[in-house]
Amino acid sequence: MAESERPRIVVGVDGSPASARALDWAFGQAETTGADVDAVTAWDIPTSLGFGPTVLDGEDLAGAAGQVLAEAVAAARPRHPQVTVTQIVSRGHPAAVLLHQAKGAKMLVVGSHGHGGFAGALLGSTSVYCTQHATCPAVVVRDSE
Repeated sequence: MAESERPRIVVGVDGSPASARALDWAFGQAETTGADVDAVTAWDIPTSLGFGPTVLDGEDLAGAAGQVLAEAVAAARPRHPQVTVTQIVSRGHPAAVLLHQAKGAKMLVVGSHGHGGFAGALLGSTSVYCTQHATCPAVVVRDSE
């Protein structure tokens, strides 16, 4: 790492309560360690059981994903105003996008979508994939205490 480069913490944001907690945790960790935050949202064209794209003409998926990301960052920002954050919107499967963005990062942070009870103790497919394949430490933040 060049001397002018600061360490990066990559965090996945999808608009869920779990990702809001993950973003807040990443900001707090960045404050503690002097890192910058890359807040990342992934989007893709949805398909419906092999019938092809289900996107309506004029639907701006990248714009909608960017709006979700901007709102999440704006909500967390007042608690962490000194942290430098870069917002990244990228097309692709969330796990693949996060792993790509986390190359060379100090840490990858993702939220876990719990469902309550026994199912709530399990991790979602994106968080499991990221923890198994990340080339840096990965942290999973639950959406509740």
